[in-house]
Amino acid sequence: MRASTDGRAAGLLLGVALDVVFADPRRGHPVAAFGRVAGALERRVYADSRGRGVVFTALLVSGVGTLGWAAERAVRGPVARVGVTALATWAVLGGTSLGREGRLMAQALEAGELDAARARLSHLCARDPAGLDADALARATTESVAENTSDASIAPLVWGAVAGVPGLLAYRAVNTLDAMVGYRNPRYENFGWASARLDDLANWVPARVTGVLVIACAADRAGAWRVLRRDGGSHPSPNAGRCEAAFAGALGVRLGGSNSYGGRVERRPELGDGRSPQVADIRRAVRLSAMVTASAAVAAALVARWRR
Repeated sequence: MRASTDGRAAGLLLGVALDVVFADPRRGHPVAAFGRVAGALERRVYADSRGRGVVFTALLVSGVGTLGWAAERAVRGPVARVGVTALATWAVLGGTSLGREGRLMAQALEAGELDAARARLSHLCARDPAGLDADALARATTESVAENTSDASIAPLVWGAVAGVPGLLAYRAVNTLDAMVGYRNPRYENFGWASARLDDLANWVPARVTGVLVIACAADRAGAWRVLRRDGGSHPSPNAGRCEAAFAGALGVRLGGSNSYGGRVERRPELGDGRSPQVADIRRAVRLSAMVTASAAVAAALVARWRR
């Protein structure tokens, strides 16, 4: 245990710093390479079957986790272990890119460029942008920043703290597969079931950690706690609601409502007591997300150090 955890805390902190400085590479991202491998495997094994989906998910997640395990044990010395952990952390984090997308959306809306803002929405979520006005785009962006703070930053750090490089890589594999096949549509209702359920499981603790950290970073901690406790479980997702409710309470806004996905309209419960989000709230959400990520980095390093 000790050999594999030497340098883990420092590696996590260094990886977060690398993400802040460099963000995601525009080309050659390891997650994109994994996506190509997953796509090729899907073409070979796909069938409208939960069993095939289980095999597909198990092969990819276990394969990536094994690579992480081998990399962590192949290196010798604390400096090398710090380096491997830092590179893995940087590769799987997406917090800086999430904040960048939020700020680009804010810039477009502040300039009154609705068409450009609608075109950018696909970088944040799968919601149909057609017909959305500035406030609707602000709500979609704020909700995406809230939910993805957990997926892009907090969850990788949680898994990195408790399971090192294998945890970092396996979590990102799970989350990527959910984004690829975890949909309730005719093609993936069965095949993507295992990926979607595994993603729910992998994010159960991190989503609640995110809610707690949002409260800790909020100016109105009592309001954030009240909304999280009251509304966190009303979202159809077992995890996203905790993040969105905590952000709604912390920002003093009301999230939720009707969303359109591929022509299918979903009515989601409202979270929070405040007004509807406005364009200025996007930057507030991005700043809160950055504060939560920084807090999570420190907490993850402390947990990793304690486990050592």
